[in-house]
Amino acid sequence: MTKKDIFIDTNIAKNFTNPIDPEYKKLIKWLMQSETGDNKAYLAVSKKLLAEYGRTMRHAASGSNIAVIINLLTRQGRLNEISNEQIRDFQQEHFTNKVKRKLMSNSEDREHIPVVLLSDRKYALTFDENLTADLQKIPSFKATVGKKPSDIPYDK
Repeated sequence: MTKKDIFIDTNIAKNFTNPIDPEYKKLIKWLMQSETGDNKAYLAVSKKLLAEYGRTMRHAASGSNIAVIINLLTRQGRLNEISNEQIRDFQQEHFTNKVKRKLMSNSEDREHIPVVLLSDRKYALTFDENLTADLQKIPSFKATVGKKPSDIPYDK
């Protein structure tokens, strides 16, 4: 069974605190309330991404911020965690010198590329144009990347 997972970059997750945009409210509701059935939501993460969320959201006080969502998903076993070993293996296999020369994202974000491409659905939300471009440069993989929740059919 394919997990209905999604990668959410920290530059998107900050919009989860006191969301005004109805698109983010819908995404948060899907993540928090779809714990059963075929529409079960998963968050594609790595240890590094979880640490980034923690640093970015340390001062957030909202009940719907990413920390609350991660806590709920962790308790319900709904994190699709890509291990450091999987990330390293992916980079060794797919980050050839030819590919590395074309990558535009910074070294930290290059660790997110395997998280997205090893996730079940390869869906990512990010404002980072360099990361978006890089996700399209790895041969044999096709990621769906958006800047807002409505750009991706995450709930389908």
